[in-house]
Amino acid sequence: MNPPSLDKTSLERHTSTQFDAELEDIRERVLSMGGLVESQIADAARALIEGDGQLGERVARQDYRVNAAEVDIDELCTRIIAKRQPQASDLRLVLAVAKTITDLERIGDEAEKIGRFACQVASRQRPASAFRQIETLASHVRQMLRDALDAFARLDTHAALAVSRADIEVDREYESTIRECMTFMMEDPRTITPMLDLLWSVKALERIGDHATNIGEYVVYLVGGRNVRHTSVEAIEQVVATTSGSAHKSDD
Repeated sequence: MNPPSLDKTSLERHTSTQFDAELEDIRERVLSMGGLVESQIADAARALIEGDGQLGERVARQDYRVNAAEVDIDELCTRIIAKRQPQASDLRLVLAVAKTITDLERIGDEAEKIGRFACQVASRQRPASAFRQIETLASHVRQMLRDALDAFARLDTHAALAVSRADIEVDREYESTIRECMTFMMEDPRTITPMLDLLWSVKALERIGDHATNIGEYVVYLVGGRNVRHTSVEAIEQVVATTSGSAHKSDD
């Protein structure tokens, strides 16, 4: 038997007003952490594209803020489990939060890497066309994260599904950018060193897309009670359709 779907108003139905406040607090903290991480991505990408070594260094130095946010929220989740012993949808919320902040922290790590790579390539000659592709890729993965966080905030499984679909296109862009960087290295050996740094940055961006996809999958788990990690987009579509159908029936 599948776990019951999460009623979007269930967070308001607890007998304990304090419990309500605690659950809402961790949700808000997740979104705040997500906003911080999104800013880190934007700054890291700009540092890389514009050759701004100082901005790249600042991004790398500020990763501690993301780490601290993860630790704080994780401690709150542990406290809620120990004190409240949540069940059903409440427990899924706490578990989804714990998993989400792990992915957000890893996105922060990837942004830190890009910031450090930006410092290394700031003074080097770089092919402009490669950076245009990187700019597009960075914009897309940042949008994926924003959409995943929005899905989390609204408990919107359809928006979460859209993030998984977007990851397919990001993977295509990643492969295209890799091919272009390899072409530059074969045509001009002098570009090998800066291109290698760019390749690592491109890989970091692709990983950010993967982590954003994970966050979307946690939303599907939170709302529908089904673990859709390591499944296909088609499988997620089926779960979302089932969840939506159950929601409509309950509304009726």
